[in-house]
Amino acid sequence: MMDKPLLENEKLLTCSSVEVSFSGRAVVKDISLALHEGEILGLVGESGSGKSTLIRAAMGLLRPGGRVTKGEILYQGKNIPELPERELRKLRGEEIGMIFQDAGASLSPIRTIGSQITESMRAHRRISREEAKDRSLELFLKLGFQEPEKIWRSYPFELSGGMKQRAGIAIAMLLKPRILLADEPTSALDAVIRKQTAEEMLRVRELFGTSIILVTHDIGAAAKMADTMAVLKEGRLMEYGPAEKVLSDPENEYTRQLIAAVPRLWRA
Repeated sequence: MMDKPLLENEKLLTCSSVEVSFSGRAVVKDISLALHEGEILGLVGESGSGKSTLIRAAMGLLRPGGRVTKGEILYQGKNIPELPERELRKLRGEEIGMIFQDAGASLSPIRTIGSQITESMRAHRRISREEAKDRSLELFLKLGFQEPEKIWRSYPFELSGGMKQRAGIAIAMLLKPRILLADEPTSALDAVIRKQTAEEMLRVRELFGTSIILVTHDIGAAAKMADTMAVLKEGRLMEYGPAEKVLSDPENEYTRQLIAAVPRLWRA
């Protein structure tokens, strides 16, 4: 967890009374929370609670028909939902990175990992293929990848699901964004790979001071990583505060039910 109190750290991303609607129906309702510098915020709730919708709104990536109908999502004083697409493209990747439940689905199956990394980096800054490769291999090594050169040359179908997920995290961090949004990054993985992926995200925070929002339905998994925890149910914020307090002294009955459902091995 963090060394200094979060209140002393800069707020990087602030949601103020946010409502997100699809076809006129609100699915996220009056959510207010903040992500501080260097913080890991666990956004916890069952499927359909609105947690993934909230972070997609923060990236300007809502599905067709979705829009922020009330409130603000502020990054560096700018309200993200009001930004033109040109500014959003610059923001994505360079300032705010994102990884999804299935990182492999966002990779082209007919191009190597290296060529896709080069294209992604060149979209944001002038860089040669050689420099892109050097930076990538350096980061792969820092994150504990075995045979980074082989990963660079591989096509996605040549990598395991777990390796593609870990590579997705590395790719998201190549431009060193200040914020990483992680949407259920471990839910499709087996126990060993879940642990490796969680350790990789913690390593990212250690190396770069990256702030992370971890979206998960598993409050036990969030407990292993998060400094702060927000619990959502049916689009509403049920509980929000330091993770230790939320877990040890929950105020809301729904939170108590989630904690009670956690297997004992997570609580050890």
